[in-house]
Amino acid sequence: MALLAKSADGTFLDDWVPEIKESSVKWLLDTIASSMLVISIFAVTSMLSAFAAAQTMATPRSFKLVISDDVSQNALSVFISAFIFGIVGSVAINNNYFGVSGRFVLFIFALAFFALIILVFLRWVDRISRLGRLEHTIDQIEDVTADVLIGRIKNPGLGAMPIDKSKPNGTAIFSLESGYVQNINLSRLQSFAAKKKLTIRVNALPGRSVHPGEPIAYIQVAEPIEKEEVIESINKAFIIGRSRDFESDPQFGLIALSEISSRALSPGINDPGTAIQILSTLERLFLLWDQYDEVKEEEIRYDRIEVPVLSIETLFVDAFRPTARDGAGNIEVMIRMQKVFSTLYMMQYESIRKAALKHSELCYKRAEPAMNQEQDLEALKRSCLFLKINE
Repeated sequence: MALLAKSADGTFLDDWVPEIKESSVKWLLDTIASSMLVISIFAVTSMLSAFAAAQTMATPRSFKLVISDDVSQNALSVFISAFIFGIVGSVAINNNYFGVSGRFVLFIFALAFFALIILVFLRWVDRISRLGRLEHTIDQIEDVTADVLIGRIKNPGLGAMPIDKSKPNGTAIFSLESGYVQNINLSRLQSFAAKKKLTIRVNALPGRSVHPGEPIAYIQVAEPIEKEEVIESINKAFIIGRSRDFESDPQFGLIALSEISSRALSPGINDPGTAIQILSTLERLFLLWDQYDEVKEEEIRYDRIEVPVLSIETLFVDAFRPTARDGAGNIEVMIRMQKVFSTLYMMQYESIRKAALKHSELCYKRAEPAMNQEQDLEALKRSCLFLKINE
């Protein structure tokens, strides 16, 4: 901006623009520079407080989502860039770098920057007041999990072939690293498989824990091939990290939500209302199957790769088992869970119907010995999906 303002000197603007005193421009730039340094420090402090609150009030697994908040990051970027602009502009003004047109253009830039700072600051204050709060963190986890689930519902095979269980797995390809699968480069696997004329059966979807003794894939070959090259090439297509990732791992989102529920039900916190809120969130997420299952966008782009589909049973275990275990003695939580299962049982998606009925029974069997009051147990029986179906 300083260089661009300088380029205005000696042009036709010299005869058209009003003369702006150096002291006016310098005062505005000094104000921006001094205030932005203070606001930047304040912004960092507020963000760190929000991050700490998210870890203690929700779950440490939500930390990645909280720190990836675009509004806060963009606001901090604007504050720091405004500070740099103020410093550079002040130094240039103090050394008589600008003429009449240059000072005017720099003054206009400073006013525009000042207006931008005000708008960004107001937006950031609204966001920082919610960032790290439990309800906002739950909403963040729900949004990112819903996006991943919708993608998998529409495209359950990720563009690859379904696993043909009538055929053997083939030769196991073991992982060269320990950690969690964060993503898979299916395009790279397809190119390699086509080049070597083999079929690859993926054994580790994103979220799977792997180690050097764990097969991440199996290959079926039509002719002899150098195994070392295959192992190296297939491993390069698997992105393995130290932790799980929300963006490609729908189970991780459900686990994070269930952890929040378990923490809320701990004796030290004793907040069943949050557990009930989490159950409502889980209900909305599983209802996505009825909304998007009919609009599948399955297109086989990787005909030499076989990929397993999501296991509904595994998703139910991740989502409901922790709350069923830790809230077994809480009648309000147990009744709400049975209502969630009843709602999911009404869906058209058969796998979810079966899982809802099964986990309704498991939930009731956990709650039955934990209920201290006969009235509570009778109320639970009246709302239990499993008992209603088997009457």
